[in-house]
Amino acid sequence: MPPTISLSILLSLVLSLAIAPLCIRLANRLGIIDQPGGLPHKIHAVATPRAGGMILFITIVVVGSVTGILWQPPLRSIFLASVIIFGLGIWDDARNMGAVTKVTGQVLATLLLMQGGVAVQILHIPVADTALTLIWVVGVTNAYNLVDSMDGEAIGLAGLAAAFLMLATTNTGQESPAVFSALLIGACGGLLYHNVTPARLFLGDSGSQLLGFWLAALGIIFTPAQTVPQLSSWFVPILIMIVPILDTTMVTASRLRSRVPFYQGNRDHTYHRLVALGVPPLRAVLSTHVASAVAGCLAFIALELPPLWANCVFFVAVALGLAAVLWLGHRQPAEISTAGAQRLE
Repeated sequence: MPPTISLSILLSLVLSLAIAPLCIRLANRLGIIDQPGGLPHKIHAVATPRAGGMILFITIVVVGSVTGILWQPPLRSIFLASVIIFGLGIWDDARNMGAVTKVTGQVLATLLLMQGGVAVQILHIPVADTALTLIWVVGVTNAYNLVDSMDGEAIGLAGLAAAFLMLATTNTGQESPAVFSALLIGACGGLLYHNVTPARLFLGDSGSQLLGFWLAALGIIFTPAQTVPQLSSWFVPILIMIVPILDTTMVTASRLRSRVPFYQGNRDHTYHRLVALGVPPLRAVLSTHVASAVAGCLAFIALELPPLWANCVFFVAVALGLAAVLWLGHRQPAEISTAGAQRLE
């Protein structure tokens, strides 16, 4: 592992751990707190500060500036666009906002991202690639927001995705994205220390949406055109982030089938369903992490294969994942609540 990457992980880990107590106090003072029992899907016992977004943002700004990569294109465009995500996320953590406002902010941030040159370029048809970029970035941003349903789950999934993206971009000579991914790994490590049960802080919308937005953008700029054919690499970011994507797909389909708005917070995620079916809570979280790690390994295997076999690996993995969520989605244990709050979780 290159020294810059190792140093980036270490610095972001140390800084995120160091500033966490200060951000927790600040969140408490500003009233950015998640109260227990306010909504059916909130099962924590004590008021918990939503300080994860502040820690994440400060860590990336400071360490990214120290290493110099934050202001290099295209990472500069990614960071500037993410300021919208962070600002609206903090506001939502403190005051709560409607789903339409959130999605509007995510679309604006994505358009700013595209203005900076970060956009999907697969079909090479401007309108189609613009639509794909909006769907991918807004979708992944909300996928990590929605999957943040249990202590350590979203942070662990994001850390794993960042790790696989770091390895992929390192192997294909993309130094800046590799270092940015390393920053996310260290920051997720520091956050995880404070987010494991019993959690001393929550990610909040500001944290979960930032992670989703940054990972989606890193997935776009993963372009190993010089070393791997696009036909063998286009699906790598999808496979790396397949767990939150499939969880969101299952939850959306389940809520639409039950005639409940998809943004309405319920206890119907993969984690909740596994626990309701008798899986211990910690094992349920670890199960999602293991599935994510396996998918990431499959992405790396596919990169070494000819395009036909690489795509076969991808579609078989997606088919197995869909079969798993269909199996879970058609089981409605009594413990799964169909009531919720009108919000993107």
